Amino acid sequence: MARPRKPLLSTDRIVETARALVDAEGLAAVSTRRLAAELGVSGPSLYNHFRTKDEILEAVADSVSGQVDLSMFQDGRDWRTALHDWAVSYRAALRDHPNIVPVLARGPGRRPAGLRLADAVYGAMVAAGWPPAQATSIGALMRYFVMGSALGSFAGGFVDDASAYDPADYPHLQQAHRLAEQQEKIDERAFETGLTALLDGLARQYEQVRRTA
Repeated sequence: MARPRKPLLSTDRIVETARALVDAEGLAAVSTRRLAAELGVSGPSLYNHFRTKDEILEAVADSVSGQVDLSMFQDGRDWRTALHDWAVSYRAALRDHPNIVPVLARGPGRRPAGLRLADAVYGAMVAAGWPPAQATSIGALMRYFVMGSALGSFAGGFVDDASAYDPADYPHLQQAHRLAEQQEKIDERAFETGLTALLDGLARQYEQVRRTA
């Protein structure tokens, strides 16, 4: 009886395996030797698809950018609604893959999905009437905000131990030990609060832009 063939090595398979490794163990866990072992192939075979580890991590980062929904910039939603919905989708992708955020934070570089994302945001803002310079700034500030929210949990930064927050030292943190147990709820609310405040500020600027146009 013929032995089952191993799945053919492909770029997609390498990226999927590397992404799973980054998700589970972080960026430092990725090496060509480790990836080859995970894939059941020899190390040199990876070089037919990627020349370096950095290229693999760039591809992993781009695969995460490719998970971000961009349809809101094409289906007629107004610029504010589109930015809100895009930011929610963007954060969801980063929240699912937080360990790759430091690579994404370098900017899109030559990554296709990352460039499509930047192009969609910038193009939608210009089409809505924002001057090009301000459209660029909007894309940048949204990226800062979303990536910052994905880098760590505010609520998760507090320990579940009331003794850590002695009222004599921290008179306003008497309930801080309860934050961790509501981490997801608190972080979601903080994100929405910040996003609404950011968009409210942009809406006021937009009215000024329209009046002076």
